[in-house]
Amino acid sequence: MHRHASLALALAAVLAASGCATLVPATPQAQAGIPAAWPMPEVTAAVDAGAAGAAQDAAAMADVGWRDFFADPRLEEVVALALDNNRDLRVAILNVERARAQYRIQRADRLPSIGAEAMMERVGGDIPASEQYTAGIGLAAFELDLFGRVRNLGQAALQQYLATEEAQRAAQLSLVAEVAGGWLALAADQEQLRLSQAALDTYRQTLELSTKRHELGATSALELEQVRTQVASARADVERLTGQVARDRNALDLLVGTQLDASLLPDASVGPVTGLAAVPAGLDARVLLRRPDVIAAEHRLQAASANIGAARAAFFPSITLTGSIGSASDELSGLFDGGTRAWSFIPRLNLPIFQGGRLKAALGMATADRDIALAQYERAIQAGFREVADALALSESLARQVQAQQELVEAATRAESLARARFEAGFDSYLSQLDAQRTLYGAQQALVATRLAEQANRVTLYRVLGGGWREDSAAVAGVARI
Repeated sequence: MHRHASLALALAAVLAASGCATLVPATPQAQAGIPAAWPMPEVTAAVDAGAAGAAQDAAAMADVGWRDFFADPRLEEVVALALDNNRDLRVAILNVERARAQYRIQRADRLPSIGAEAMMERVGGDIPASEQYTAGIGLAAFELDLFGRVRNLGQAALQQYLATEEAQRAAQLSLVAEVAGGWLALAADQEQLRLSQAALDTYRQTLELSTKRHELGATSALELEQVRTQVASARADVERLTGQVARDRNALDLLVGTQLDASLLPDASVGPVTGLAAVPAGLDARVLLRRPDVIAAEHRLQAASANIGAARAAFFPSITLTGSIGSASDELSGLFDGGTRAWSFIPRLNLPIFQGGRLKAALGMATADRDIALAQYERAIQAGFREVADALALSESLARQVQAQQELVEAATRAESLARARFEAGFDSYLSQLDAQRTLYGAQQALVATRLAEQANRVTLYRVLGGGWREDSAAVAGVARI
């Protein structure tokens, strides 16, 4: 009995010591080579009427929930529907569940696998047949993790799971931005269609008037054909934009994953999609490290480092334990009688001597994977910096473009009104009015396109700064249970 107790204590000590060793190299620091701040003057946060207060401006953009970012309640409802029904996001969520299950499978290798077994063995031939019945509880090939191989594989699986979880957040962030972009595109095309229909009605009225004037000899055939050209051009725009609006509606339905009710669709104008005009003041480039795609790349780098530790541990001896305790008998009826107790204990030592270069190649591949993951991590930081820099560079520029384009529309409206009055008074030919109408129509279309670009850039800036995966600003990111 004392000998068995000593053996149990020794085994427990070995199990406690197993997994303490580690051969994982230090994870190298990323050298992304980006400035500490974006290369542009500091942009202060502006809040439109009815938008969030100044306290929200002080928060990092990534902490602003999408319900607080978007100003239109219909858009908020559409985003909520997309998060519930989009199939791509559903796949991303299921990938997280799969990665979590994979990690649990890998983690289970760090614990002994104990199972019950009953077996009957019958042997015969030239010798008399014999039977052997056994039943017991056994330990199957449990590896003592002396050099951390099993633990490192489990750590790699954990980091892959965390990377998949961040990838799911990145997918949600992109979906929120895509839904907002689809909403804005639909609103812009609807407004363009409205402008084209209004222009077509105006040109048709002018064509009727010009036809009558031509019959009376007051206008030339050239002017009449020019009006007809304008009518045909406007009609082509109407048909083109009608089809584009239908395509925008279908694209938005696909993003949402269900048929949208008409009450949730935008008006025929590009209105402010958010109250936040720019990023909070004092925001530096380190906020990029909070982006889900950057965090996912960091987890993949850590997983690759853990795999190096597992590859290194494969060079060292490994010990596996197999054992069982139970009963054995020649007859099934006496299997559990007295005197049938049986046990076995089979430790196995494996010492790699010659593997044909397999272990060295595996270590080289793991090291290359780590270097690839490091480059991808640095690339994710650089790409994020460029995306934010581009959005910031366009932020004030597009705002000024909208203002200038609005002034152009106002001037073109006044010019068209004066040209129409001079034509009706007989001071100018219709060519002057026609040119003024063309200018006004083009200016109105350009204003819609510029507003769309300005609002879409706000959404892009929100996305590239890591915002969009929280619903409310006050929400605290919970720790996933594994």
